[in-house]
Formats: sequence, C-alpha cells, structure tokens
Amino acid sequence: MKLLFQVIVIISFILFSSASFGQAYETFLRAVEAGDATVVTELLNKGMDPNTPDAAGHTALMVAARLGHESLVVVLVARKADLSRRSPQGDTALMMASLKGHVGVARILVDRGAPVRQEGWAPLHYAAFEGRADMIRYLLDQGANKDAIAPNGYSALMLAARGGHLQASRVLLHEDADFRIMSPDGATALRIASLRNDMALAELLKRAGAVE
Repeated sequence: MKLLFQVIVIISFILFSSASFGQAYETFLRAVEAGDATVVTELLNKGMDPNTPDAAGHTALMVAARLGHESLVVVLVARKADLSRRSPQGDTALMMASLKGHVGVARILVDRGAPVRQEGWAPLHYAAFEGRADMIRYLLDQGANKDAIAPNGYSALMLAARGGHLQASRVLLHEDADFRIMSPDGATALRIASLRNDMALAELLKRAGAVE
C-alpha cells in the first residue's frame, strides 16, 4: 500500500509538472509575440530556456526580431539566447530583422556578435529583397559584402532590381555594388530592370555606368 501511494504521488507530480510547464510555455509564447519583456523575464527567472522554440521552430529571439520588439531582444540576448541559431528554413534572428527592416533590432544583435557576413543567404540579401534601404545602409556600414551572391545566383543589387526597389538600389550603387554581375541565366541588374519596364531604375543603373 505504501509503495502504491508513492507511485501515485510520483505520477501526480509528473502530471502536475507537465501541466504547469505547458501553461508556462503558452504564456511565454504569447508574451514573446506581444513583446512583453516583463512577463518573459519572469518566466526566464523561473527557468524557461531563452532558446525555447514555437511550433514552427522559431526561437523567442527570432520571433522578437521579426516583430521588432527591441526591448525584448535586449532581454533575450542578455540571457544568452543563441544568435546563430537557425529556423527550419535556415533563417537567423538577424536575417529576420533584416527582412522586416528593423534596424534597431539589428543593431542590438550585431553589437552582441551576430555576423553580417555568412555563406548562402545573408542578411543583406534579405534586406535587398524587401527594399529595406536603411537596413542595407546599416549592414554595409557593418561590413556586409555588397556583392555576395545568394544561392539563387543573385547579388543584393539584382534582388533589389527584381523587386523594383529604387532607393535600395541607389544605396547599393552609392557603395559601388557591382552592376556587371550576371544571374545564372545571364541577366544583369539593368537587364532585370529593363524586363520589368522599370525605366526609373534602369536609368539609375545607366547613370552608374551599366550598359545592356
């Protein structure tokens, strides 16, 4: 009887602990989404892992970076959240911040050691893809490779041209991005702009020296 009582107590403890963790986990994810640094801090103090992922495999830092929650990013990096951790799609927190144009978040991450240069897709490619001119300027100031080639064979300038992002292209050209780089099918940034009938961008590229 005593043994049975002990087993019941242990099982009850496990079930209670699991339920408590599940509730804390849901609270943590909601607080991250909302950018509630106070609640997140309380849960971290109680033992929640700062690298806890959501159902999509995105860590708290990735979510906070994507949503632009600067104060929460400060809390998470102070608690040693992994800056180099990648989502199932291969994205880091800095890449997510770059895609969304959250320069303030990017500053925090880079100041704590997040690399702006990396193999494959880089933060600069993401910023160029979405035309985030201010982010492009910041990343270049931090040493991003302006002519790095993405896995699809495009440079940042070509990605900006494909999206019709005039100001982003202007920033890249101001930093002497190479307009002669060709895609795997032989298209330059100027060719991409011309195919889109983007005369303003094509003219910008021609003034920089690009030729068909």
